[in-house]
Amino acid sequence: MQLEQTGDLAQGSSRHNFIKKVYGHLFGAIVAFVGVLYLMFTTEFGISIINKMLTFNWGIILGGFILVGWLARMFASGGNKLSTQYFGLALYVVIESVIFAPLLATLLIQGEQGFAILAQAAGVTLAGFAVLTAFVFISKKDFSFLRSLLIWIGLMAAVAIFAAIIFGFNLGIGFSIAMIVLAGAAILYDTSNIRKHYPEDQYVGAAIDLFASVALMFWYVLRIFIGRD
Repeated sequence: MQLEQTGDLAQGSSRHNFIKKVYGHLFGAIVAFVGVLYLMFTTEFGISIINKMLTFNWGIILGGFILVGWLARMFASGGNKLSTQYFGLALYVVIESVIFAPLLATLLIQGEQGFAILAQAAGVTLAGFAVLTAFVFISKKDFSFLRSLLIWIGLMAAVAIFAAIIFGFNLGIGFSIAMIVLAGAAILYDTSNIRKHYPEDQYVGAAIDLFASVALMFWYVLRIFIGRD
């Protein structure tokens, strides 16, 4: 009995360390995301990229957002080496920063009002992430059953985005709300896997998964706040 209890304690400590590494890497990814955006808005090269992207169809940027999310999850798969996962995390942070830049540019040119919208959207996203994360850890529910649902809804969202690009219609606020719900479900799924199922040597891949879900939620919260004004 004593040996069993010692083994359980060791396993619990190991999982706790894994979870700390995941959220530490998530925090690092968010800091890097902000840092890359800062460079884009303060360097000539970055500004030239933003100006070019401002001429793009928003549907194409949304399609890129979905595609990059899938790419991130490919790098996060359990079969990849740790070095590959680090490369995937760095690449994903940079690409996400580039995708977000033109949307943020439309806010920042508004001055204080734009900064206020950005702060509100960031606050809502942070609050949503915190509530969903706390719910998983407190309730200890297993949300791994959401995997198939997330895949199918993600595919339907991609189809809707590409249809909007081809036929030139606006997806509207309803689509943004649906995508925020999808992002929330993804956070539940990711957090549940991090708590219980993710291999403990895949903490970078787990951070990629979680960062992708948080970025998805932040994007569409921003879209709603911008559309409201």
